[in-house]
Amino acid sequence: MNAEIIAVGTELLLGQIVNSNASYLSKELALLGIDVFNHTVVGDNDKRMREAVKIAEERADILIFSGGLGPTQDDMTKQVLADHLGLPLAVDKATEQKVVQYHADMEREMSENNRLQAVVIEGATVLKNETGLAAGMYVEHEGKKYILLPGPPNELQPMFDNEVRPILAKLTEDSDQLVSRVLRLFGIGESQLAAQLETIIDTQTNPTIATYAEENEVSIRITAKGQDQDQCNQLIDQMEKQVRDIVGDYIYGVGSETSLAQVVRDLLVNKDYRLTAAESLTGGLFQSSLVNIPGLSLNFIGGLVSYSEGIKESVLGVSEETIEQYGVVSSECAEEMADKVKEMFDADIGISFTGYAGPKEVDGDKAGIVWIGLAVTGRETQTYYYHFGKDRNGNRKRSVLTGFDLVRRLLLELPSQKK
Repeated sequence: MNAEIIAVGTELLLGQIVNSNASYLSKELALLGIDVFNHTVVGDNDKRMREAVKIAEERADILIFSGGLGPTQDDMTKQVLADHLGLPLAVDKATEQKVVQYHADMEREMSENNRLQAVVIEGATVLKNETGLAAGMYVEHEGKKYILLPGPPNELQPMFDNEVRPILAKLTEDSDQLVSRVLRLFGIGESQLAAQLETIIDTQTNPTIATYAEENEVSIRITAKGQDQDQCNQLIDQMEKQVRDIVGDYIYGVGSETSLAQVVRDLLVNKDYRLTAAESLTGGLFQSSLVNIPGLSLNFIGGLVSYSEGIKESVLGVSEETIEQYGVVSSECAEEMADKVKEMFDADIGISFTGYAGPKEVDGDKAGIVWIGLAVTGRETQTYYYHFGKDRNGNRKRSVLTGFDLVRRLLLELPSQKK
């Protein structure tokens, strides 16, 4: 069984929004063992939508539409499809009541076009919208399956998960299952990773592995096909062990949504360490990324953004002699910054960032030069030198991720302090 995803919306063609729904749906369909061979994007145009539907019907068993179910004139997906299939439209009373009640609860006057969100193709299985108003639909007609989903991702994803997945699971219950696992890596490039895994890649059958380059990171997707999820997971476990034996130091987590900040947060909490930071070129980005992860108030007690030379001296306490002799972008300054901030906040670990973010050289030093200091109670303070590129914000992001990876590796070495 294979599917085609048809994203509807002129705003997609204009680049005003990114078609994230297609990525999400492809991943979810793959997990159900449904192949996706084509993605189509079509604007809010009756003729071109009909052409897209006809083409998709020739090459796919399942047509999944995203967008075009709202109350405005350019929301025409269900109208075009109903006419194409020769099926009438009808009002779903439960959805209509929900639309009316929503406006009453919000004390808003409801324009009549809002009732269009309750209009469905007659005979369709209505898909409940838990986070919005427009009803989704599942239609079977002359051997084809048609799934109509709303465009906003916060509506589409819950509807697919709660309403569509069970339907598709029944359709594919006699087929082999497809299960994937994503390994997240930092500190290694995709070409280097592929070279190290060349033997595995060249001999892969089932499971298969693929490498993907992302912003400042890479990932490995291991995909197995089997009779059930347990069989697939066993195959993936065996392949993951082979991969970890080769590049295990670079793997920081499992799962497409996993981040370095989350991993560091979990290690800090589970091992009971307190972290603080003194940032110069990163301007608070490290600390901001850390506090985006909930549940860290006892392990991250505060930090300092010491962007200027004067603040490094007067507030953080870096010595005037260090700055005069070595400069603010130096191993010596990074070391003092890490030591001083750890002492100031009475933390177990202090990390510092200083450097030239760019894009221009400063006093003859190239853009992208970064020093990171790492002070740990009971250990000698270490500093690390990096030279990234010329992109200012790219250098800042890369510095932050590198800092998280240094803390991650350190915490893996340190014993737990939990009593």
